[in-house]
Amino acid sequence: MSSDFWSGLALGALGAYIVATASGWEYLGAEGPGPGFFPLWYGIAMLALAIMLVITNVRKKTTAEKPLDWSEIRRALSAWLALAASLAALKLVGFVVAFAALTFFIVAVMYRRPLRVAATVALATAAGFYLLFPLALGVPLP
Repeated sequence: MSSDFWSGLALGALGAYIVATASGWEYLGAEGPGPGFFPLWYGIAMLALAIMLVITNVRKKTTAEKPLDWSEIRRALSAWLALAASLAALKLVGFVVAFAALTFFIVAVMYRRPLRVAATVALATAAGFYLLFPLALGVPLP
């Protein structure tokens, strides 16, 4: 079986866990959707997509597996490491700075755009979050 098959099984297990957990939360309250509304539908969607992934993989004729492209694996792992680093720095530097740094990394390194473009995108998105949440909505960012 291919990696898509095993990924589908793992996503299905995660989706089942999310559905099982969210079904114990309030789905609909007096004021509208409760805390279980979004996770339940998210879990259902994840389950449906996982089932589709497994079924299409089982129905597909087996072909020779492609060799692993380690440069692409390193890129994916570096994106996860950047996300983990930005989450770790969140309390230290605040959401806006951590998000701007993560955005800069993704644009500059992952999409291989010029540093000026990456800085512009990072500053614009961080400013957008700051303008929307603390200023317009009055919701503090972490």
